[in-house]
Amino acid sequence: MANEADGDELVDACADEDSIADHRRGPRRRGDALTAAIFDATLAELAEVGYAELTMERVAGRAKASKGSLYRRWSNRAELVVDAMHHARPHHIEPPDTGNVREDLLGYLRAVADLLNGADGEAARGLMVESVRDPELMNVVRSRFTDPGIAMVLDVLRRGAVRGEVRPTALTHRIASVGPGLIRQQYMVYGAPIPDEVVLELVDDILMPLISL
Repeated sequence: MANEADGDELVDACADEDSIADHRRGPRRRGDALTAAIFDATLAELAEVGYAELTMERVAGRAKASKGSLYRRWSNRAELVVDAMHHARPHHIEPPDTGNVREDLLGYLRAVADLLNGADGEAARGLMVESVRDPELMNVVRSRFTDPGIAMVLDVLRRGAVRGEVRPTALTHRIASVGPGLIRQQYMVYGAPIPDEVVLELVDDILMPLISL
């Protein structure tokens, strides 16, 4: 009986290996085609199981790629998810230019909230948690996502200063980081969805008094 059980386990293990090795049965993909398939599989896994359950093995199986092809490009799942998210949205959220600093800030922060409320929100939360333990990943997340967002808010404030809506001394990296930072904090503590009244309070009760003349 023990031998039969061992045989069943061996059959199951082989079946698992076959499911991951499906890439050998199809046409061989290289370069951009393979990378795109891996990114699509990563985003599909995020939507299906979330960041916590995502593994390189699951992504490889869904992409019909070898696990080695993933590890040759990314050393861990966090780096893979960063690149997949950047691939899905290569252009950062652009703030509106309405001619009114309050409306521009509302438009931008609402877009950030919508992004976190959507399918990418779980991935973003996972990256935030992972980056606390991984300084190298934190640098990647900061350079790809955090700093560009702060730079966009700073551009909004500069336009407001030219129109006389924003005090010149408010044109600092620290002040520009307040809005995006509080949106991230809201998401990390309370999760999704981020209510629109939170965004309104953030702009009207915190940002506008902070930047006004």
